[in-house]
Amino acid sequence: MNLKRYILGLGVLLSGTALTACEKFLDVNDNPNNPVASTPNFLLPGIISNGIQVQMFTALRTPYITQYVVSRTPNSLGNDQYFFTNANSTNTFNYSYFQAGGNIPVMQKAAEAEGSVYYVGAGKIMQAVILAHATDMLGDIPYSEAYQGGANFTPKYDPQEKIYAVVNQLCDEGAVEMSKPASAQVRPFYSTAPSESGDILYKGDPAKWVRLAYALKARQAQHLTKKASYKATDVLALCDKAFQSSADDAQINFQTAVAPLTGTTNIFGVTRANFGTATFSSNIVKYLNGTTFPGVVDPRLGVLTPSTGSGVNPGVGLTSASANITPGSANVTDFYGGWYARDLGYFEAITYHELKFIEAEAAFLAGDKTRSLAALREGIRAHMAKVGGGGTYSAPLVTFPTILPGQIAAYLASAAVPQNEGALTLRSIMEQKYIAMFLNPDSWSDLRRYNYRSDLYVNFLFPTYNASTTPPLPVAANGDKLYPRRLLPGATEVTVNPNAVAALYAEAGATSDQDYVTKPLWFDRP
Repeated sequence: MNLKRYILGLGVLLSGTALTACEKFLDVNDNPNNPVASTPNFLLPGIISNGIQVQMFTALRTPYITQYVVSRTPNSLGNDQYFFTNANSTNTFNYSYFQAGGNIPVMQKAAEAEGSVYYVGAGKIMQAVILAHATDMLGDIPYSEAYQGGANFTPKYDPQEKIYAVVNQLCDEGAVEMSKPASAQVRPFYSTAPSESGDILYKGDPAKWVRLAYALKARQAQHLTKKASYKATDVLALCDKAFQSSADDAQINFQTAVAPLTGTTNIFGVTRANFGTATFSSNIVKYLNGTTFPGVVDPRLGVLTPSTGSGVNPGVGLTSASANITPGSANVTDFYGGWYARDLGYFEAITYHELKFIEAEAAFLAGDKTRSLAALREGIRAHMAKVGGGGTYSAPLVTFPTILPGQIAAYLASAAVPQNEGALTLRSIMEQKYIAMFLNPDSWSDLRRYNYRSDLYVNFLFPTYNASTTPPLPVAANGDKLYPRRLLPGATEVTVNPNAVAALYAEAGATSDQDYVTKPLWFDRP
């Protein structure tokens, strides 16, 4: 997004302020067919869809970092070789503050004025979802001086520790609003007439919003395992109040674009063609095809990834593009043969199966192996059941196998899953979570807080770098390989708010872009 569009977006968000200043002039130019203000029910859908799309656009980059996918282009300098540009994170920043976040104060003000408490609560919880993701990917971000539009194009960046506290506060406040009786709600929270409006996420169920707030709090609290303040029992208490089943999952479902709408199909899908040069990493394929767990083929092979091929090591590329195409689909890469690449599929922000792995890890760290093992097994079951519905989809034409309850039971009884508390390890939890979090950006949070440990992520590889490309992969003075810990500031911020960006580099002690991305964030430090 260039600077002109950036400022144009601000202009749209600031229209209410500008119109107030010109009120007398506009009094004689009212157009009843072009309203200058909107009601909360028509603002919330965009906040939900664009707010979740913050994570979706980040997922254009992070699957290369987490080695779910790699480039199949030989001699390419890209994300799978841990080379990043400011443009890589522009949408993460802009969707956080303009397409989604900037509309929340406007909606909340209107909702408070009319007494629609559920819209106030949804705004707070969505604000928390957006800020939590933005800070986990970028580090310090604006908040205390954000959303002022033309009054402040250069907001200061607040420390990540403060943002984490804000996220918790917003979740708590949102849950309070969502727990109020329906009689406190003036406007219908969800409606399909005359058109769909309001709560498009949970179809007007405030209890699910409360569970989302607690699920997010649990995710963020579990990020802090390196901190002395971390308490596994606190995380478990949050899990108890969070998602109860996959029906609570926070996700957006894609649909066929109807003019004038565009871009309503999957960010991973063939229509939007963002992964035309991608294929699956050997890392994820080995977990599924019986390599990591000898003799155990995961029922999700053929679902998450095609059932053929062994994947490609990161940072290598291929000598022949034809080596990784879907059988029978000569014009597409095999990435489009995966379940999450369906044009009309869904994008998951935070899910029940993720929550169960959070619970499993927290219980393990608390010494409660009985609870940990039960949560681990339920997380595996829930994910398999969700992606195991089968069916034929196009384009490309792909038929996915149905995962039957018996197959799930057989996998849970296999050597891939600990069969008793004595066999339970941190590795067994984190690698099963890695599989089930396929393509989700928050997998990167796990890798960072566990320092990409080779004993936990046994298939992870430091990219094989092409000698002809520059700059070289970052390596510490002692020879240690440095993995990425953060994305670069968005390109628009480099242009519009350069002093704040310079302060970020100074605080990190970074001397270059590639040095900056290797600096751990606050949540990633003791």
